[in-house]
Amino acid sequence: MNVQQITTSARKTGNWFALAALAVTFFGVGVTEFISIGILPGVANDFGVSISTAGLIVSMYALGVAVGGPILTSLTAKLNRKRVLLAMIVLFIIGHFITAIAPVFSLVLAGRVLSAFSHGVFFALGSTVAANLVPQNRRGSAIAFVFGGFTIATAIGAPLGTYLSEIFGWRLPFYGITLIGIIALVLNAVAIPDIKRSTGIPPSFKEQLKLITTGRILLVLAITIIGYGGTFATFTYLSPILRKLTGYGGTAISFILFLYGVAIAVGNHFGGRLGNDKPVHALFYIFLVQAVILLLFTFTAPSKTLGLINVIAMGLLAFMSVPVLQAYVLTLAERYAPSAVDFASSLNIASFNGGIALGAYIGGVVADGIGLQHTSWMAAVMVGLGALLTLGSMKLENKHIREQGNETDRPAQ
Repeated sequence: MNVQQITTSARKTGNWFALAALAVTFFGVGVTEFISIGILPGVANDFGVSISTAGLIVSMYALGVAVGGPILTSLTAKLNRKRVLLAMIVLFIIGHFITAIAPVFSLVLAGRVLSAFSHGVFFALGSTVAANLVPQNRRGSAIAFVFGGFTIATAIGAPLGTYLSEIFGWRLPFYGITLIGIIALVLNAVAIPDIKRSTGIPPSFKEQLKLITTGRILLVLAITIIGYGGTFATFTYLSPILRKLTGYGGTAISFILFLYGVAIAVGNHFGGRLGNDKPVHALFYIFLVQAVILLLFTFTAPSKTLGLINVIAMGLLAFMSVPVLQAYVLTLAERYAPSAVDFASSLNIASFNGGIALGAYIGGVVADGIGLQHTSWMAAVMVGLGALLTLGSMKLENKHIREQGNETDRPAQ
């Protein structure tokens, strides 16, 4: 092995160490987002508030991610990327420590909002850093790898944290998440390199504004909200569906949700591979298959065997679109506003959370209005609409490729 090969090998090893450091932080963020629902009764009892009031720890967190993420990403656009990432991890640690020790409910909410701000910025910058650590044709896989920490949290971290909270109280998981944040801070400080911008120019406000006035990018953000959000019209109410329609008990439901989380992690991995080449084409077929699987759940939910198989299939497709969407947004941002890639990433992260809120709201309206069994076909409709929007984006992408080909073939003047 010559010197160049050794250097290349070391660089690759360092890059994957950096991706692993990012994945650890994504794991901590995943635990804190998905554990909230499981600890609501404990929080309500501790502070003497209603379940709906305790639910503010979920809604305020989502609002903090959706609103605070893009704003903070914009405000920190001219700062060193690694320093911003480390600062956000510190904010993550502080937010969770405040939540863990909070003597009053208002401080619990304050800690949650601080944590949410760090979530939005870290996911935005983490995605772009991951994309810059690997060659262009490996972007989808790199983003899927770091998002893998988030999906593993849904399968293992959040269920384990919920179980521990039932034994030792709701505060223990937040101390645990604080510890994860400290570990992530050390790993990222050591592993993340200083990555220069591809353009070398910090984004201006005008460049960032270009992102929210470019039709191609707005279309993808709409796809994220509707296509990804459609999943949550059913997922939000999966536990009561399994209990009331399928007939499973509490222990069985916990195990099924664990299997669902494992399926999510597997699907996320394969989604990253599919997104390496022609991401918009992969996205269309992912949504198409997902819509069919969600529609089938309308009919299989009453059957324990078929319902279980359907739930696992739903899990496989649930997050498969995430790395594909994120990789495609970064590609479009580099095309139309290359110095504002981080801000584009934050807009898509906000769109993911907006989609979660929209899907959960529509699912709730359907469940209250005509019954739980109808949430799955409504989810299929939303994901199907996402597929149609993706088809439009695919046609625009094909047009762009043809135009680029014509420009290449045109003789020099």
